[in-house]
Amino acid sequence: MSIPTIKQVRAFVLRGGGADYHDQGDGHWIDDHISTPMGKYPEYRQSRRSFGINVLGTLVVEIEASDGNVGFAVTTGGEPAAYIVEKHLARFLEGARVTDIERIWDQMYNSTLYYGRKGLVINTISGVDLALWDLLGKVRREPVHQLLGGAVRDELQFYATGARPDLAQKMGFIGGKMPLHHGPSEGEEGLKKNLEELATMRERVGPDFWLMFDCWMSLDLNYATRLARGAREYGLKWIEEALPPDDYWGYAELRRNAPTGMMVTTGEHEATRWGFRMLLEMGCCDIIQPDVGWCGGVTELLKISALADAHNALVVPHGSSVYSYHFVATRQNSPFAEFLMMAPKADQVVPMFHPQLLGEPVPENGRMRLSRLDQPGFGVTLNPECQLHRPYTH
Repeated sequence: MSIPTIKQVRAFVLRGGGADYHDQGDGHWIDDHISTPMGKYPEYRQSRRSFGINVLGTLVVEIEASDGNVGFAVTTGGEPAAYIVEKHLARFLEGARVTDIERIWDQMYNSTLYYGRKGLVINTISGVDLALWDLLGKVRREPVHQLLGGAVRDELQFYATGARPDLAQKMGFIGGKMPLHHGPSEGEEGLKKNLEELATMRERVGPDFWLMFDCWMSLDLNYATRLARGAREYGLKWIEEALPPDDYWGYAELRRNAPTGMMVTTGEHEATRWGFRMLLEMGCCDIIQPDVGWCGGVTELLKISALADAHNALVVPHGSSVYSYHFVATRQNSPFAEFLMMAPKADQVVPMFHPQLLGEPVPENGRMRLSRLDQPGFGVTLNPECQLHRPYTH
């Protein structure tokens, strides 16, 4: 059988929501006085956009095969990532077979070690990798979850991340994760407000609905420990990304200090099997939460998941729409998925990467049938109304 080769790689930039989901307008819950590492500076406390969380924009990677099929993917990275794709990574793809995904990943990673390893460069590699899997699915006319070995469940179930877990409960989600609004720099009064918000939400949703706090790397060990212990009486299911991602020692201590039954989770801003090896071997968390668009793509997430499985840890990917749905469907140690409530008031279910993707499925009553993921590749198309900009060529 003749295997198509990769004819051309193209990298574009998009602005306004989508994969760079923090790039939202005024009044959105995702940018309303959320605790961040920059909260120590009062002038950057109210809005994450004030310190530049949305400066990168979305990277769109297109990969065209010799048979005419085109795979694509979106992730965070914008113009700097487009430069890396066009000027560095394209050489490893063009001329290769569409099935050479493992070799291409290895070449991209090792060729960028001297300036990469994590962050923007791994975001970029992730975007290329996702586009390769999308292309392979289109060439073979199969959804990605079939390429990964097939689904282990007929339905995905979701928890919702947003400002209104009480509304998420009514929409059928299994739990609600709230953004933490006050960090250590706001002192005892801020800690009190955090616990009051949790208490209010627990009163609204009753005793059985999951409630979690997303702390977005913003706490220190002492504050995180006090928050976890104070939240125990309100049945907090887990405390997420409480510390900076490189503080493995702090996470291990937090997990030892956390109340019995409360989980410690992290990994949204971790990358590659080596970063997650640190988290797992040091006993840092109960659940790892890699973002498939930031951790190295599907190719690397498969390795991360196998490593977690050997450590009896769950893998619940950070919300990344169809790119994580196809993966979660195939893993026994990924029993549920995250859905980001991207409506400005978190009061309705809208596509997570809107307006960039067409055909993007959303949960219904907190669930999604596997049949919603049966189109070739990742099953979505790029919205032709999006204004693509290709800042570099090769």
